[in-house]
Amino acid sequence: MAQARETADTPAPGALSPLVERYLEHVRVEKRLADRTVTLYALDLTKLSDFAAQVPVELIQVQNHHIRRWVASMHGGGRSGRGIALILSGWRGFYTWLGREGLVASNPVQDVRAPKAGKPLPKALSVDDSVQLASFEGKDQGPWLEARDAALVELLYGGGLRVGELTGLDVHASTSARGWVDGQAGEAHVLGKGGKRRTVPVGAKASEALQRWLAVRDPAHAFDSQAALFIGRNGTRLSAQSIWLRLKQRSQQAGLATPVHPHMLRHSFASHLLQSSGDLRAVQELLGHANISTTQVYTRLDFQHLAKAYDAAHPRAKIKGKDAD
Repeated sequence: MAQARETADTPAPGALSPLVERYLEHVRVEKRLADRTVTLYALDLTKLSDFAAQVPVELIQVQNHHIRRWVASMHGGGRSGRGIALILSGWRGFYTWLGREGLVASNPVQDVRAPKAGKPLPKALSVDDSVQLASFEGKDQGPWLEARDAALVELLYGGGLRVGELTGLDVHASTSARGWVDGQAGEAHVLGKGGKRRTVPVGAKASEALQRWLAVRDPAHAFDSQAALFIGRNGTRLSAQSIWLRLKQRSQQAGLATPVHPHMLRHSFASHLLQSSGDLRAVQELLGHANISTTQVYTRLDFQHLAKAYDAAHPRAKIKGKDAD
């Protein structure tokens, strides 16, 4: 009898127990799930059965600490947090069904969560690609558009502005202005997240680009009533979406392999400034981050840059499988 029960509830690795077979039939027939979904459920429950067989423990006797141990095992084996979450979802549904069938008193997966996925590194351009984009001249689009788009790039990369901060800039300072550029002082005053104002230095290249733009922005004074620094052909304030499209097009025209968006230039500004100065607090202030932890992600980008430089240039990085005496 004991042998028969072990065969039924604790199958050989890779096999499905009768309980699992019944559950899959339930989701296939009663829930009418797609064949592909049922197949994925079967794979996840096969994994559950294999874990249980290694203990060994019957599926209806699995406890919360078993599930947590198996989650740790999957995470340690390199499975992503998202992948583990999907597996747990399948297991949770199985034990919910077992509870309705009166076979388990509680769901051992109920309060188990997958490990949080690490935040992906922000995408930043290399220094060479950034300079290539900033130096590009799109002469075929006319002097008005070229002057405007060049100034956009210089302010985004040279000042690390968010696209919303850029669109909020006015030509002149005023009590109603969200932001403005003080050309004489070489500063941009912007309104950032949370209504926080900050001052960002405007470098020589950005100042020159702004002067060229202002010289052609409204020569006929047709848009004197429009306070916006960056405007479209009809004189209205340039939208964030328009800047995204213009920047993507300009990066492609400049020959960059990756389409560039405004926040990528902000990431590039922060990464390159940190590489040059190593001053994390200064970068935090220039970006307008409330917490230093937000800025610290760029130290990971900086290390990634150094690691690539090492792999490419250091002679010891090229030694494979040899003792380094």
